[in-house]
Amino acid sequence: MHRVVRIIFLTILFSCSFADIYAQQVTISNNLLYDAWLTPNLRIGVRLSPHWSVGLTGGYRPWPKSDEATRKYRHLLISPSVRYWRDSVNVHHFWGANLIYSHYNVGGITFPFGLYKSVRNERREGDMGALGVFYGYSWPLGRFWNVEALIGAAIGYTQYDRYECVHCGKKLGRDKKLFGMPQAAINIVYNIPGRPAKKVAAEEPVVVAPPTSELKVFEPVVRTVPDNTGRAGQLQKDNPVLAHVSQYKPYDRTRILRRDKDALYVHFPASKADLDTEFRENERVMNRIIDITRQILADTTSSVKAIQIVGLASIEGPIAGNERLAEERALALQHYVQGQLQIPDSLFDTVGGGEAWAEFRAQIEEGIASDSQQERVGELKQILEIIDSESDLNVREQKLRKLNGGKTWQYLRENILNDQRNSGYIRVYYDYVPDKAAKIINEASELLTTDCIDCYHEALQMLLTVRNDERAQNALGTAYWLCGQQQEALECFRRAAANGNTDAQENLRRLEKSTK
Repeated sequence: MHRVVRIIFLTILFSCSFADIYAQQVTISNNLLYDAWLTPNLRIGVRLSPHWSVGLTGGYRPWPKSDEATRKYRHLLISPSVRYWRDSVNVHHFWGANLIYSHYNVGGITFPFGLYKSVRNERREGDMGALGVFYGYSWPLGRFWNVEALIGAAIGYTQYDRYECVHCGKKLGRDKKLFGMPQAAINIVYNIPGRPAKKVAAEEPVVVAPPTSELKVFEPVVRTVPDNTGRAGQLQKDNPVLAHVSQYKPYDRTRILRRDKDALYVHFPASKADLDTEFRENERVMNRIIDITRQILADTTSSVKAIQIVGLASIEGPIAGNERLAEERALALQHYVQGQLQIPDSLFDTVGGGEAWAEFRAQIEEGIASDSQQERVGELKQILEIIDSESDLNVREQKLRKLNGGKTWQYLRENILNDQRNSGYIRVYYDYVPDKAAKIINEASELLTTDCIDCYHEALQMLLTVRNDERAQNALGTAYWLCGQQQEALECFRRAAANGNTDAQENLRRLEKSTK
């Protein structure tokens, strides 16, 4: 047990050695509620990113050691945890999860709220592990100090030995059980190296805010802005046939295309590879593909990276003929698109998928799941058995044709095989020029949600590089305000509000209210 305590202490020292990386990198805290139970404890926390932190809590109570004591509450606790902070690490709301391990020796204790009644009259010694979740809130008190409160719950498992009384060694047995328990803490937190003192560059024009008696506290609203994905990204919202190039994957014949509901399909008459725009809904589908692709090609911020076409044929007839038919159907669609738009062959991923056995099998499974007629379900199950047991595709087809005297095959021709006579699968993959301005605005907005004065000035310098982007105006106004330049802030808020930015409108409303 003493070895574990030493490990905790060394871990804290090791983490503190990185405290000079940047402000609020490390925190050391003490749980006052734990202290009230006469248990020394310490938590070390480390900031991983603007919104995430991790920590390790250790507590150890070695007393009372005397076997003559009327109560016994010796225990060791170790608890690693992770936290997500809504605003910024060590500022305001946070949610988290933790693991808990404890070795305990407890007896003669009356816990509050009627918890653990069994240890009032007997002693228990054992180990427990638990998983917990919690919510908390942290109040900054200055450059170096915070106070935080949290509440939560945990569920776990424990194994323990039972003894007849607090000080005797007469063992009653060994038990194990699942349990639930509450979590609560009021922590005093020390920040290393502390929040930076306020610094204002001499060359910056500074407007001093009125005294707090004249101006109430104003907390500006600032949020991230959406990434500009170009015309392709805008079109994707209403046209799921579009996908970013990162989602592209090559076709293989085990893939069931019909389960991709975002693709578009063009159909062909039986045994034909000529694209007929009058057939079924081909004209509507092709016009949509052409229109979408044309708009992306005309955009300077996005581009077509690939058009994936998979040609398919039904399972009827000789394999060699169907392989050729599937390829011709896919090429017919490619040539149609190229006849409307100047697109090189290199942008097409055109594949002949041959006979659509994977699609056919999926349709049979769907029929089994949805058909209410027991007789029909039985026939469909027979089809699946033939597909799964016969590897020779020609023999497989012949068995299906003969099933139930040909009645099953007639049903398949009328209800399923018609949909397999198509060019298959069409998807357009795009890419876009990275939106550098949005990246800068969003990184600066993250800095503005901290309690770090130096961070505000860093954010201001970043936002000044994109000051002509209308999306930056509200964040720029916020940065000016937090750096003490109220007049510049007002100009930015008014400009953003005039362009319909609701956050800027809210900031102006709050400012007006704060001066009343």
